Amino acid sequence: MAYHEQYFSHADGSYVPASIAQTTKEIPLSTALLDGVTKVIKLLVLIVPVLLRDFVQLLLPAQKKSIKGQVALVTGGGNGLGRALCLRLAQEGCAVAVADIDLPSAQNTAKEVRNRYGVNAEGFRVDVADHQSVAELRKRIESALGPVDILVNNAGLLAMLSLSEGSVQDVQRIINVNLLSHFWTIREFKDGMVERRRGHIVAISSILGILPNGRSICYNTTKFGVRGLMASLNDELYSDGLAEHIHTTCVYPAGIKTRKDFVDFVKDLKLTIPWHSPEYVAEATVTGMLTNKTDLIASSTIVKFLCYCYPLFPKSFVRLATDVMVGKCPPLTRRSSLK
Repeated sequence: MAYHEQYFSHADGSYVPASIAQTTKEIPLSTALLDGVTKVIKLLVLIVPVLLRDFVQLLLPAQKKSIKGQVALVTGGGNGLGRALCLRLAQEGCAVAVADIDLPSAQNTAKEVRNRYGVNAEGFRVDVADHQSVAELRKRIESALGPVDILVNNAGLLAMLSLSEGSVQDVQRIINVNLLSHFWTIREFKDGMVERRRGHIVAISSILGILPNGRSICYNTTKFGVRGLMASLNDELYSDGLAEHIHTTCVYPAGIKTRKDFVDFVKDLKLTIPWHSPEYVAEATVTGMLTNKTDLIASSTIVKFLCYCYPLFPKSFVRLATDVMVGKCPPLTRRSSLK
């Protein structure tokens, strides 16, 4: 049985453990020390120009690239942040493919883009959780507007479920739309970017992709997953020698004033979340993309402080800071009564 078949087609009794001889090789201590010292010296020599370059770039104003004439695809572009992103990209001179499961809303956004900025724009229906639907979307966009240069994965379900809430189907749908869809869109559109040596992939994650929250475990998990996917994708592009040609940006917004029912729900929980307009987050996202930022927290200074603290400080400190600045989540029984 081939190596990969072990993991994709089960065969009883086929497991063969690795032997010690396969996993270890005796290396003399002197050789290991010399090798370690050599690598440290090499690192110190190579890191100096890298640090100098990064320091100079930090002092100089960021240079914005031009995306005029490029084709941008925004998933979930019919309403809210997706609509704002479509309009902001059109402002930069992009042709815009507005994709949404709600076709009339996608078509309305596309019409608004055309009327306001005079660029090409088309609305498309897609179920981003379904790979076949995404594959068909690529063909339709390429036929109507041309190959996609900028992919913005914005579509998502704002379903704040704890682990014990929702049906099996609810959980599967959240994971499929919020996380698995990114795999399908990137797989469909990245190859064309590689061939043309030009592209930018943007993912809308959330500050809940940095800060865990026990009252939205399903949503949190997908947003942490998006964060990991984008970090790994960025590293893969670097390893393949494509870092200068294809860029990635992962965006972490806080509260966005889109759905009224969600805003009311958070208010009922007595949480003090910084709220931003879709236009604010869209502006931050596109500006960050134009300067090739890899990660972007699109929110207030307080939120940025909490996000930066999380990996550096003890969890007790981060929890205390969150309770003081944002508020404590009520018990799950109390929250359930608000639904």
